[in-house]
Amino acid sequence: MQNLSHPKIQLGHWPTPLEPLLRINEMHKGPELWVKRDDCSGLAFGGNKTRKLEYLLGDAQLKGATTLLTAGGLQSNHARQTAAAAARVGLGCELFLEHVEGVSEKDYNHSGNLLLDQLLGARLHRLPAGQDLDAAMALRAQTLDALGQVPYVMPVGGSNVIGSMGYVECGLELTQQIQRQQLSFDAIVLATGSAGTQAGLLAGLALAGIDIPVLGITVSRASSEQCEKVLTLLHQVQESLQQPELNADHVICFDQYYGSGYGDPTPAMIEAVRLAASLEGLLLDPVYSGKAFAGLLDLVRHGYFDTSERILFLHTGGAPGLFAYSECLSEH
Repeated sequence: MQNLSHPKIQLGHWPTPLEPLLRINEMHKGPELWVKRDDCSGLAFGGNKTRKLEYLLGDAQLKGATTLLTAGGLQSNHARQTAAAAARVGLGCELFLEHVEGVSEKDYNHSGNLLLDQLLGARLHRLPAGQDLDAAMALRAQTLDALGQVPYVMPVGGSNVIGSMGYVECGLELTQQIQRQQLSFDAIVLATGSAGTQAGLLAGLALAGIDIPVLGITVSRASSEQCEKVLTLLHQVQESLQQPELNADHVICFDQYYGSGYGDPTPAMIEAVRLAASLEGLLLDPVYSGKAFAGLLDLVRHGYFDTSERILFLHTGGAPGLFAYSECLSEH
């Protein structure tokens, strides 16, 4: 695998499995669906952020950091994996968690990722919806600096150029798996939010010389806005890699599956979560992978893919979030 010339530390279990969804494929008789199991990355229930954190913590250690700061929604998967990574390497961790409006689940404020954040030893700053998380982190970083600490601030989702290198590497890893298993894929479908997973994967596949469409199912914003966000980060990543830039046609997003807003449970998500669990023993999450898989199933049902094609679903993890949504996911 190519050296990406960025420091990193080992946090995950690689490569993650690549496997067919046998029972779901038998059920829908359409394109052949496979899954890339980044939920099996191994860091505190795993997920896609582990890849990003390997590079972010490599950079943090290079800069002598003593405390990691990052932000997200109250049930942020990135926050949970950051807390786990900090515990693994012996750094402090402070999480700036924003309340999500419209979520009425009784367990949302106590269970799921929030419980794990506390078990992992992170210091939590709970903020009302709409507050400037970056400003709150910057202010806390100034305080820590004055106390003699060395704060390292990571953006929401770990989605900057450094974090995106984790998914550049995933693109290279996937290429090796495809070659080893003598496979080909006609498209890859994933959840897209803070943009680092989709941008990094596109850059990694281009670096490997493989042209597979990467379809993002948005979790919080319109497709036009998300495409612009992904394209901007993609070009920054490719500039860092001294790689020719992909054009806007390579960035594809669908925005009809996230409901009224980020974290809003939808009937299609509930159906997708139950289907994957009951047919494949595969646990999706309510905010990202559940909605992305719901989008994939809808595209299949409406004939977006040819029945002869093979489609890969990138499972970005997030299963601890299921416990925060027990009220809507329970059949009772």
